Amino acid sequence: MRREYTREALTEADVDADPVVQFGRWFEQAEAAGLLEPHAMTLATATPDGRPSARMVLLRGFDERGFCFYTNYESRKGVELAANPRAALVFWWAELERQVRIEGRVERTSRAESEAYFHSRPPGSQLSAAASPQSRVITDRAVLERRVAELATDAPDGPVPLPDFWGGYRLTHEVVEFWQGRPNRLHDRLRYRRADATWKLERLAP
Repeated sequence: MRREYTREALTEADVDADPVVQFGRWFEQAEAAGLLEPHAMTLATATPDGRPSARMVLLRGFDERGFCFYTNYESRKGVELAANPRAALVFWWAELERQVRIEGRVERTSRAESEAYFHSRPPGSQLSAAASPQSRVITDRAVLERRVAELATDAPDGPVPLPDFWGGYRLTHEVVEFWQGRPNRLHDRLRYRRADATWKLERLAP
């Protein structure tokens, strides 16, 4: 099955000189279009010897410093990022016929940032994050449900304490590519590459 992309074009004159500003424009348009989970993104990591893995995570903030997400530091992605702190992100907004790819180095956010985000989550999500030994083998679902019940009993009226193994990451963007679908697969691709203190904008062949 093939779908023809005909919505828009993407030219050098269309984009901002700053890739974060340009991403903000596209992100706002994705939100305004009512897309399901416009902040969902593929996060790709790899082991030091180059074994890749990828999964969907949620963007939880971005600015000139980079793009943030939160997870269990002891999960597979956390272990891989500790050993190889480079990663890639991909956003796919099918209804807008757009894709954004981001590459760069990753580091943990501050404890204060992680604490603030953790306690902004619904109580049930806090309990689940604290209860789950993410990416590890467990005997059955009942193990998780018992642990959630125990934690709920320990903190019946107050916030769940932020676990030491849970928090945020920030990917500092070094490469950002904007892709717009075009007819006959002759798509538009504009890539920003960091060049010292400025950004170099390049057009790539589709």
